[in-house]
Amino acid sequence: MTTNRRPSPRRTERPTRRPPRRAVVAAVAALAVFAAGALVIPRPPQLSAETSGDDRLVAEVRRLLDGEGAVRDRLSVAVIDGAEVRTAHFGATDDTEYEIGSVTKTVTGSLLADAIDRGEVTGSTPLGDLLDVGGSAAASITLDELATQSSGLPRLPLSAGMIVSAIVANFRASDPYRSTLADLESDARASAVGEKQFLYSNFGFALLGQALVAAAGADDYEALAAQRVFEPLGMRDSYAPSSRDGLRDTAVEGLTATGRTAAAWTMGADSPAGSTRSTLADMVRYARAQLDGTAPGVAATEPRADAGESRIGFAWLTSDDVTWHNGQTGGYASWVGFDRDADRAVVVVNGSSVSVDDLGLALMEAN
Repeated sequence: MTTNRRPSPRRTERPTRRPPRRAVVAAVAALAVFAAGALVIPRPPQLSAETSGDDRLVAEVRRLLDGEGAVRDRLSVAVIDGAEVRTAHFGATDDTEYEIGSVTKTVTGSLLADAIDRGEVTGSTPLGDLLDVGGSAAASITLDELATQSSGLPRLPLSAGMIVSAIVANFRASDPYRSTLADLESDARASAVGEKQFLYSNFGFALLGQALVAAAGADDYEALAAQRVFEPLGMRDSYAPSSRDGLRDTAVEGLTATGRTAAAWTMGADSPAGSTRSTLADMVRYARAQLDGTAPGVAATEPRADAGESRIGFAWLTSDDVTWHNGQTGGYASWVGFDRDADRAVVVVNGSSVSVDDLGLALMEAN
């Protein structure tokens, strides 16, 4: 990356002078401060040495990640084989709270499938019937197109506010999502709509979730997800806050990939795209219900459209025989997948934003 600089103004040449002693001292002090600071620059999170759970799975995860280190990072893994559930924790327990990021989209997909079953909407219901997006191009986008990531909307709104927020979040490790519902609707009215082909869009899923809230007459997305997905599955420790005020006492900040503390992502009106917080124990309940076909709105897992080399249902991707979704926020990463033919499911939740996709897939394929 290059930096554009203004050319220095012309100035007359002056005799070279030795810098004052105070300037030299200040420069040396600055170097000392910089050197000291370099010693405390965060390092990439390492796999915790504090473990619990199934010894064989602990060893397998260590082998796959090829990493050991101080008790610093939290990682939890579950492998479901038929009636057997094996877990492995590194610096965590069954009840440690994690952000699951975009795995939240599968909850939103379930809410759409459930709303269709209830007769509240259909897959062909246009967005404009549920949200105030005027006569814009976005008004004719269907709920099915939003759920299968083929709405033609960009990944994020191309508004000045979103761009500035993303830049600030990158430097401060803060939550870049601060939109209200009115902001979302305004951004939708202003957005161009591209080709109706697979294009991953957080923006689209935020709109989908808010449209479902409107169709159900619910107070907000958190209430809808709790009522129709979390509570029926006994996921008492799972919730989808939309502000920091909604965080529970169990909420812990995660780490960036370089080890910086990252603020919680509660995401405002964008919460249907990624604000859910959960535990390994709850995510095992969730994965088990998807595997068994007993989850609310389980039709969301059925492939419906092409998504690159995969197929996509309502959020859920299917590659070969594995149906899955991943997630990543500023301080967390996650992966959930299942194979009904093999009767196996895997959950990986990580207390830093280091991807766990490869680990999840490797555990799905392990003997």
